[in-house]
Amino acid sequence: MVQAPTLRSSFEQPVQVRTNDVDEARLVIQQNFYSNTVQLLQPSTAFAGRFSVARLGDITVGDLRFGTDVRMDFGELGAYHVDVPLSGTLAWHQGSQEPLLSTATCAAVFRPSRNTVLDRLSGDCRVLAIKIKRTALETQLERLLDTPVQSPLQLAPVLDMSSGPGLSWLRLVRMLAEDAHMPEGLIHHELLADLLHESLLNALLLSADHRYRETLTQRIPHCRPALVKRAVDAMEAHPEEPFTVAALAEIANVSVRRLQEGFRHYVGMSPTTYLRQIRLARAHDELRWSDLSQVTVTDVAYRWGFTHLSRFSGAYRQRYGVAPSVTLRMTYGP
Repeated sequence: MVQAPTLRSSFEQPVQVRTNDVDEARLVIQQNFYSNTVQLLQPSTAFAGRFSVARLGDITVGDLRFGTDVRMDFGELGAYHVDVPLSGTLAWHQGSQEPLLSTATCAAVFRPSRNTVLDRLSGDCRVLAIKIKRTALETQLERLLDTPVQSPLQLAPVLDMSSGPGLSWLRLVRMLAEDAHMPEGLIHHELLADLLHESLLNALLLSADHRYRETLTQRIPHCRPALVKRAVDAMEAHPEEPFTVAALAEIANVSVRRLQEGFRHYVGMSPTTYLRQIRLARAHDELRWSDLSQVTVTDVAYRWGFTHLSRFSGAYRQRYGVAPSVTLRMTYGP
């Protein structure tokens, strides 16, 4: 089994820069993404760089604007990269391929080992730039398949975001990007960091075209109940822990997909749903027997791994028919 990395300590505060200096803009991109050259394709007086960059473990997310048409040369990236134009257009190519055009419904997908050129990034283009450490994506794919893969992964150069999996990936990326650029965003919380990081990698592997995509979507044989029980026992023993599906698969000594299939077959729900049910039950018990003057609903929710209070209250009400505050006001103890 390929072990999952611990990512929480790698999360950093977002970088926010506004500049009319091309050299400063080039330096910001070099420090956060890749070495580069920038050529203005319009008068320099129109240049107005606005950059917001957040590093999320092995993933860097940038919200970039230049205010004028520019050309950028990068050489080999050494990482997987996706550029999503939220507005405007982006003409680009890698290696000797013909130039391609990316828009709000068609992302540019870059491979690690080819010379990369943005031939024209339009002045009205706001691009969401996602850099993914090469080993992170390849290791995640190996964990999902439970087998080594050919490196580098040959992702198709374009990702259709007009519908289907591509559109779902776009929505996920935009949500994570908005949260990542908030210093107090929940994506920086240790209970969610690994889950969201893993979700972004999995979603890209399921959305982009590559030789392993069909295999990822196929159903596989169920793992043995005893292996599912290992994951169940771990969650029952410490439901407050920020378990990811990858961490549970490692505990069960199976691949992520086998664990998920096993839970659907033998438990009737996903591992994350099962964990949420355990947490709700533990929170319910604590609320029933706690002294209203000693604890709050927020205390209990955070203790059992719920970082979003309104979602906790909604899930609690759906399961127990009352708000958690109502349970806390009841007297059950001696």
